Amino acid sequence: MRRPALFLAAAVLALAPALADARPGGGTSTGSRGSRTYSAPPATSTAPNTARPMERSMDAGRPAATAGQQATRPPIGQPNPAGGFFSRSPFMAGMMGGLIGVGLGGLLFGNGLFSGFTGIGSIFGLLLQIGLIFLLVRLVMGFIRRRQPQPAMAGMPQGMAREAMDGPRPVGGAGGAPSAAIQVTPADFQAFEAALQRINAAWNSHDEAGMRAVATPEMLRYFGDDLADLDRRGLRNETRDIKLEQGDLAEAWREGSREFATVAMRFSMIDVTRRVSDGTVVEGDPNRRTEATELWTFLRVQGGPWMLSAIQQTG
Repeated sequence: MRRPALFLAAAVLALAPALADARPGGGTSTGSRGSRTYSAPPATSTAPNTARPMERSMDAGRPAATAGQQATRPPIGQPNPAGGFFSRSPFMAGMMGGLIGVGLGGLLFGNGLFSGFTGIGSIFGLLLQIGLIFLLVRLVMGFIRRRQPQPAMAGMPQGMAREAMDGPRPVGGAGGAPSAAIQVTPADFQAFEAALQRINAAWNSHDEAGMRAVATPEMLRYFGDDLADLDRRGLRNETRDIKLEQGDLAEAWREGSREFATVAMRFSMIDVTRRVSDGTVVEGDPNRRTEATELWTFLRVQGGPWMLSAIQQTG
C-alpha cells in the first residue's frame, strides 16, 4: 500500500526543480559575455553571492584560460611539471618502481611485502626498511628542490605580481583589443528594465518576433529550446506582472565595436506552470508573488539597441 505513494512522492520531488525553473532562462546560467563569459561578474548589493558559471554557451573560448589549468594540462607528449615530484625525477620514479617490484615479488612468493630485500620477516625489520626508504626519498627531494629555480616576484609591484600569477587578463573584440570600461546612463538602465518586461511578455505568448527584438540569436535559440521542452511535457509556464524591485550595475565594458553591461536584478512576479490539457496549476501560486535574483548581460554593437546576451543565476 505504501509503495505507490512513495513512488508518487519521488516523482514529484524529481520533477519539482525542473518546474520551478521553468521561467525564461530555465534557472540556468546561459549565454555569452564576450571575453568574460567564463569569468564571474563582481558582486553587487543586489546580488552579493557569486554567479554560477555558464552551463549553456556558444562561446568557443572556454577554459584553457587560467594559469593553474594550463599548468596541469601540458601539451601532449611533454612531461607534466605539476604532476608531482616523481614525474619530475626519472631517477626517483625508477627507484620507487624497483622497490614496489621487489615488494610485490615478496608477496607473490609468500615471504611478505619486503622480504625480497633481506629475508627479514619481523615487524621491526619492516619498519626499519620503510624508515630508511623514507629518509632517502626526503634527502633526494631536498637536493632536487634546492637546485630548482624559484620564481622571482619579490621586486615586482603588487598588481604585476598578481597578474603574473593569475595569467594574462581576458581580451576580446575586434583585433583582440583589450576590454575597457564604459559609462552606463539612466537611459540604459531603463532599457534593461524594459527588456526584462518584454522578454517575459514574449515568453508568455510564445512570441518569437518579440524575443528577437530584445535578445541575441543565441538567447533566442535557448528560449525556443526551453519552450519546446515544456510543450513536449504538456506544460506551459507563465510569468506575469513582472516588477523590478532592485537593480544595480555589476560591470560594463567595451570590446572593439561591441559594448557589454551586466546588471544584477531582483524582481518579483507571478510564476506558475500549468498543464496544457486542463489548465491545472502544477507549480507556483497564481495568487502569490515570488522573487528571483539574476544577472542579465546586455550587448550592443556600435551604439545600437541593447540585446540580452546572457542570464546567470546567483549562488
